[in-house]
Amino acid sequence: MTESNFTERQSVEQIEEGCDLAPKFDEHGLIPVVTTDFASGEVLMHAYMNAEALTKSIALGEAVYWSRSRLCLWHKGATSGLVQRIREIRIDDDQDCIWLRVDVQGGASCHVGYRSCFYRAVPFGDQAGQPLGFTETEKVFNPQKVYGDAPNPTQL
Repeated sequence: MTESNFTERQSVEQIEEGCDLAPKFDEHGLIPVVTTDFASGEVLMHAYMNAEALTKSIALGEAVYWSRSRLCLWHKGATSGLVQRIREIRIDDDQDCIWLRVDVQGGASCHVGYRSCFYRAVPFGDQAGQPLGFTETEKVFNPQKVYGDAPNPTQL
C-alpha cells in the first residue's frame, strides 16, 4: 500500500478545512503519531506510521506503527498482548501528525514495562542540570518475561 490510498493534497483549503484525508508523510514516508489513553488523556507514547500502517490501523481499529529500528510494521501488542484498541483517530490542521486515542489491553504501552513511555521528567528552570526524575516507579509488566532476549527496539 502506498500514500496513493489517500486523497491527493491539492490546496491549503482542502487540507485545513476540507473533509478529505490527505496525510502529509515526510521524506522517509512517515508521519508522527501521538498516542493517548482514551479515558484519562495521559500521553502513552510517540511513534510513526507509514501509509500502510495508517491504512491497517484504520481497517483493524488497532494501532499499527512503523518501527524505524526494525524497519517493519509493528502491530502494537502482537507480542506482548498489550494491544491498543483505537477509540478515535484525529489528524492535525495541516494533516502531518496523527493523534490516536486508545484503550490499552493490559494497561501498559511502553516496551520497558511502564504504563507510559513518558515515565521520566526533565528538570528545568532552577532545577536544570539535575538528573531525570521518574514519574512512574512501578512497572506494569516485566519486559524480560514478555520479550525474553529479543533485541531492544530502541535505536541508540
